[in-house]
Amino acid sequence: KQWYQRRVAITAGIDFFLGSKLKDEVLKIMPVQKQTRAGQRTRFKAFVAIGDYDGHIGLGVKCSKEVATAIRGAIILAKLSVIPVRRGYWGNKIGMPHTVPCKVTGKCGSVLVRLVPAPRGTGLVSAPVPKKLLNMAGFEDCYTCATGQTATLGNFAKATFAAIAATYAYLTPDMWSPTVFTNSPYQEYTDYLAKPFVKQPKKEVKY
Repeated sequence: KQWYQRRVAITAGIDFFLGSKLKDEVLKIMPVQKQTRAGQRTRFKAFVAIGDYDGHIGLGVKCSKEVATAIRGAIILAKLSVIPVRRGYWGNKIGMPHTVPCKVTGKCGSVLVRLVPAPRGTGLVSAPVPKKLLNMAGFEDCYTCATGQTATLGNFAKATFAAIAATYAYLTPDMWSPTVFTNSPYQEYTDYLAKPFVKQPKKEVKY
């Protein structure tokens, strides 16, 4: 019950900050079956992507007996998984950021998705599933490379989402804190080191 209340509060917060901008899209609804003594039990699995086309994206997966319930649950889970997206430049920093800041990779199952920065005007060079996610995240130009069983839409979408999430995982030089350079010990204690060394006589220890 507490988790449910917390989840409602979080989704309400996301709706408050991003509600009007967020747009959701159903990527796929697939039937899944479980073998029982009475036969098969069929349920529906929904994959929903949510984004504001300006730096925020979420992905939700939900399984339910009914299609409508699965979609509704997937939208809630997508809102809970909303992440900020870092965008960058391909060459000179002219205008607004338009592509991924660096090469990033995401993996789910056998599917590996690699996002590569592209020059302005290239567009999204991608398969339909990553193209939707990249567009929702706010990328204008991007090259993609995918390996593995990309026909498995769920893993393909999750791998793309993982790659997009990795854009903020890299600490690039422009995000470094300013370095405060201090004097080296040789420079700091130069006056002391400049003094001539006088050897002290050994003290005899009597037992």
